[in-house]
Amino acid sequence: MRQQIVQILKKIIPFSVKAEVFSPAQNFGHYSTNAAFKIAASLKKKPLEIAKDLAEKIKKLDKGKLFKRVEVSQPGFINFWILENVWQTKVKEILKEGAHYGKSKLGKNKKVQVEFISANPTGPLTLANGRGGFLGDVLANILAFSGFKVEREYYVNDTGNQIIKLGNSLIVALGLNLGQQQQEEKRGDKLYQGLYIKDWARKHRGVVKKYKSEPLILGRFAAKEFLKNTKRVIIQKARIKFNRFTSEFNHIYKKKYPEKALAIFKKAGLVYEKEGAIWLKTAKFGDDKDRVLLTSDCQSTYFLNDSGHYLETVRRGFNKKINILGPDHYGYVKRIQAAAKILGLKDSTVIITQAIRLLEKGQGVKMSKRMGKFVTFEDLLKEINLDVARFFFLMVSSDSHLDFDLSLAKEKTLKNPVYYVQYAYVRSWSILKKAKIKTISVKVKLDPLKTFEDIKLIQELVKFPEIIEDAAGDYQIHRLTRYATELAKAFHNFYEKERVIEKGDDINQARLILVKASSLVLKNLLILLGIKAPKKM
Repeated sequence: MRQQIVQILKKIIPFSVKAEVFSPAQNFGHYSTNAAFKIAASLKKKPLEIAKDLAEKIKKLDKGKLFKRVEVSQPGFINFWILENVWQTKVKEILKEGAHYGKSKLGKNKKVQVEFISANPTGPLTLANGRGGFLGDVLANILAFSGFKVEREYYVNDTGNQIIKLGNSLIVALGLNLGQQQQEEKRGDKLYQGLYIKDWARKHRGVVKKYKSEPLILGRFAAKEFLKNTKRVIIQKARIKFNRFTSEFNHIYKKKYPEKALAIFKKAGLVYEKEGAIWLKTAKFGDDKDRVLLTSDCQSTYFLNDSGHYLETVRRGFNKKINILGPDHYGYVKRIQAAAKILGLKDSTVIITQAIRLLEKGQGVKMSKRMGKFVTFEDLLKEINLDVARFFFLMVSSDSHLDFDLSLAKEKTLKNPVYYVQYAYVRSWSILKKAKIKTISVKVKLDPLKTFEDIKLIQELVKFPEIIEDAAGDYQIHRLTRYATELAKAFHNFYEKERVIEKGDDINQARLILVKASSLVLKNLLILLGIKAPKKM
């Protein structure tokens, strides 16, 4: 529906102008546009004057086929009310497309890699990892639904200083080589001190003693074990899907991708030496300063290794990469995007998720990482239903702080937004079962669907492809959870106020069609969110 309005606008405003068409507050129509504001400056006229002129042109072009009313409101918006018969036609379109409703070819089968979680294999997953995990999982679902060829990647940082640090942490935790702790602290780098470190060291006492003088070997062994547990939590507990676990050691380091990236940087004339170190001119690409690739003792930095990883992504034919990172990576964005551009990646996006605060009855729950006493992602999933956890993590934009209300999450009533949405699907299924609807006849006339509740529900159903298109474009996944709540609200209001199951009544037959369409959209939506669509609760 929105696209039909956009096509009309393209005929009456300059091609270069991208006017927005959106759903306004209820009193201002079904759709609204800011087109008049977009061209006011070039025409040197007031938006209200332009809007009135555009509205008349739209009416002439439409000839009463799409709009019931076209009106102008201060200070220059054009508002559209859609004809009832147009809404009714859309219901049959939903039924015809079924599980494919909302799908598109927006991505044109382009290869896109979504990298997410990618936690160091040095301990349990945090809540921030969980937030990024659900975000990446659903974003990948949406992109695939929108016609992209998607790879879901988990990058395993299984080489470098953190692996040696892990080995030393385990050795010290068992009371061996205590002098190593003092050496690390002198360098300003503390060892991992979590309780999980002590537990693992005790459980694998023999291995730790065997490799007490070889922290790198011990660290790699432990990292593999931690990764096994991480995969168990991700795949079994959280139902998060990955196509590929990329090992930095095996896929990047062994294949010399950092060296290959460095060669490309040098060939581009963007590398120089200073104070014995090798630097990349990232400031030239918007970074706040240039970045070190090789230290003065010829050690690769994390940045060079990550550049090698991006080069490997390019070499495997990806046009686009989306990297989802935690709140402590702000300084990373510009430098890696600079490297990506130099290495030939056409489209590189970095999404930074914000911090999470757990609330219980309005009070903050302590999450201190000091001495390893913090709430892990797995801890949360033991306390909270998985569907609820998914929905709650996705309710807020990733660039906003998230207050996770444990009290509300534990509620098994319609106050809990997840149950509110799932119950809408349960109700739709129950109606269809009771009416014994197996097949839907497209010959049923939908003219009776004219009440406010009928049209409001249809309007929400028609928004589904629009919401998917927007989320596939700007990666704002909270659009789906907000939409889910609004769609459920429209369905519950319809259910409470309109008669549905009464044999032989044309209006009730039409409403059964509308219920079937609602059931299809709710199910499609829940599948994209990775949330179950129960038939009873």
